[in-house]
Amino acid sequence: MEEKKFDLNSIIGFVLIFGILLFMMWQNQPSPEEIAEQEKQAQIEADKKAKADKTAKANDTKVTTAEDYALGNANDSLKIEALKSKLGAFAYASTLPSASDSYTAVNTDVLDLKFSNKGGFVSEVILKKFVDYDSVPIALIQDGNEYFNITFPTSDNRILNTKDLYFQPSVTKNGSNTVVSMKLKVSESKFLEYRYELKPDEYMIDFSIRSEGLNSIVNSSQEINLDWMLKTYRHDQSITYENRYTRLTYMHDGEKIDKLAQMSDDEELIEDARWLSYRQHFFSSILVAETPFKKATITSTDLVEDEDVDTIFTKSFASKLPLAFSNGEADNNFQLYFGPTDSKVLKQYDYDLEESIPFGWGIFGWINKHLFIPLFSFLSGFLPYGIAIIVMTILIKLLMSFVQYKQFLSQAKMRVLKPELDAIREKYKDNKMKAQQETMALQNKAGASPLAGCLPGLIQLPVFYALFMFFPTAFALRQKSFLWADDLSSFDSIYDFPPGVSIPLYGDHVSLFPILAAIAIFFYMKMTTGQQMASQPTQEGMPDMGKMMKYMIYFSPILMLVFFNQYASGLSLYYFISNLISIGIMLVIKNYILDEDKIHAQIQENKKKPKKQNKFQKKMADMMEQAEQQKQAQQRRKK
Repeated sequence: MEEKKFDLNSIIGFVLIFGILLFMMWQNQPSPEEIAEQEKQAQIEADKKAKADKTAKANDTKVTTAEDYALGNANDSLKIEALKSKLGAFAYASTLPSASDSYTAVNTDVLDLKFSNKGGFVSEVILKKFVDYDSVPIALIQDGNEYFNITFPTSDNRILNTKDLYFQPSVTKNGSNTVVSMKLKVSESKFLEYRYELKPDEYMIDFSIRSEGLNSIVNSSQEINLDWMLKTYRHDQSITYENRYTRLTYMHDGEKIDKLAQMSDDEELIEDARWLSYRQHFFSSILVAETPFKKATITSTDLVEDEDVDTIFTKSFASKLPLAFSNGEADNNFQLYFGPTDSKVLKQYDYDLEESIPFGWGIFGWINKHLFIPLFSFLSGFLPYGIAIIVMTILIKLLMSFVQYKQFLSQAKMRVLKPELDAIREKYKDNKMKAQQETMALQNKAGASPLAGCLPGLIQLPVFYALFMFFPTAFALRQKSFLWADDLSSFDSIYDFPPGVSIPLYGDHVSLFPILAAIAIFFYMKMTTGQQMASQPTQEGMPDMGKMMKYMIYFSPILMLVFFNQYASGLSLYYFISNLISIGIMLVIKNYILDEDKIHAQIQENKKKPKKQNKFQKKMADMMEQAEQQKQAQQRRKK
């Protein structure tokens, strides 16, 4: 094989050829004048090409636009004819640019609102200052849970619904207020208008429904109805507790306040309805009419079938309301309230809207409105809310301590008289009527009566029930913490059962304040019931009161433990402190105020004094005497 060697001559040849090529390229390069001419010719060619492309595009555009215009006119004509056939004069509204499923957003200091083009009503209401138990902003209206519709007949025999029609929105200013106008147009000058006026820092919205130029289009000789429906969202930890205070309340027939059923479906036909409140426990949607509705059909449907599953909505409220038309035109003025169910806020407005809060009826509501609410507002103004409850409880118990004293004094008198009462029953064991007469005579002379122990207890009932209604409706307690309770308006869970585990009537968690209240009630009843059992004389033929009281010692704490596990921890805190104070007051009265020896001596003195029977006692004695005579006459006839 021939060996390859390094060839120097070949390399020299390649270098010479490369150098000659470079020299020829340098010699043939164009001069500056030639380069400028070439660039000029290239620019001319580019301009020609651009002009030709523009001309071709313009020609193409002219042809396409003409075709589209012809087709568009045909399509629009068909569309308009179809709309006229379906909607009549109101077809015009569907041809406007606003005929789309869009909305107009408006914000104030306290509300975030959206007004839907379709239907013209509020499609979203967010309360900016409040969140639910899961820290989500409170939504009263959102994601289609609300339905607001006017059903009206037309002069060409159609029945139309505003919820299916498109309104044209506009937003203007009236001073510092924001005005939202939603117009359902028949033409530029004829329309049905929803007008909303929002104040910067208020939950109340001025709302009107009026029409312009529709007297020949709308058939106002037939009934025109407004339908307002709302499914209420859950906002609280306990859906059972929240649902108990979610209720349709209304004012009608002047100033009468009534409610639909609390925990079941209900329907009512009412007259002269001034306002309707869709109350969601601590939040409300209220429609107020300047001129009362002549009649209204209202319904409430309970949506909570299984609280472990159905946790989105609590109730569904619906109202069917007739709208007034004058000379074929609508002119109805209303107010819409979207805000907290707070008496301080609702009192700012007319028509007693605070009455939509369930303070209790009669004297119970009066006590709450004129005593407990002002007292608690004063205390919570400078004290933490839990401490304010404790101080309020102490003040109430001190105020009612004279009642407890009277009750204990009566029990002490009956206990001192018990030996003598037992002797009377033994002496007249064969004559029950005589035994009863002698018993009443002795009690009358001694100034001791079982009723004297019952009446003080009855005096406390209005206070007890008023407080029972106060705490669950006290908006000020909402999301206020105390000790281990995160929210004094809801239960204070210290242990949650595993998912899917729930004890019937009790719930899926353990609340601590009800346990403490149950323990306090047990010891208080153990002390007081023991006193009553010792003072109660046994009466033949009558129920064994001692046994019944013994059962009550255990029944009342169990009732507290079970029933209040789902209730507001503020209420359980009140009962816990209240019973502790009652125990303390009772010990002070027993050990430092009342002396049974002195009571016995006083009774003996009273027995020596002539005691005149009052009318009631005399009437009872006469009735018993007549009964005894009738009994004896019957016995003689038998012989």
